[in-house]
Amino acid sequence: MADFFEALNEKHIAMIEAQPVFFVATSAPGARINLSPKGYDAFRVLSPTRVGYLDLAGSGNETNAHLLADGRITLMFCNFQQPALILQIYGAGKPVLPSDSGWDAIARHFTLLPGTRQIFDIEIESVQTSCGWGVPFMEFERERQTLLKAHTGVDPQKWATKHSNRRESIDGLPTRPTDRYIAGNLPQEG
Repeated sequence: MADFFEALNEKHIAMIEAQPVFFVATSAPGARINLSPKGYDAFRVLSPTRVGYLDLAGSGNETNAHLLADGRITLMFCNFQQPALILQIYGAGKPVLPSDSGWDAIARHFTLLPGTRQIFDIEIESVQTSCGWGVPFMEFERERQTLLKAHTGVDPQKWATKHSNRRESIDGLPTRPTDRYIAGNLPQEG
């Protein structure tokens, strides 16, 4: 049975903070649905009615395009341990790029990672929890370092040129590409 809430409560926040992966879904009129898994220490609860996540440059920029066109976003967390639980956040989001006036205020909540291109700022419209009884038990082993390694040591100008060429989604919707490159130390993969 599903329960709806207007905001996150302490139990929701504790469950979110314990998850090593979350899922993001967006779409826009006439565009296909984009569903992406996200890892790393990239998600923050900013208040009971506001969350954000750090986005690294990858294979596309669909979430940016969809939020510019439509604004709707759904985030899902699954508890792969006990108690069984699925938590979904429904909201309206916007990309905040390093060149935006709101960047410093939101970026201070995160540890910027190599390849950081934007932070998605999401106002919560509702929160839904459901049983999660069909979600398997799974153990977290470790983060993959591949994406971080791909961004470490890259010339900032080459990175900016590569990622500034992604000016539209796979469905032709415009994006706001970033020119920011964040370098950093990587944890050892072991």
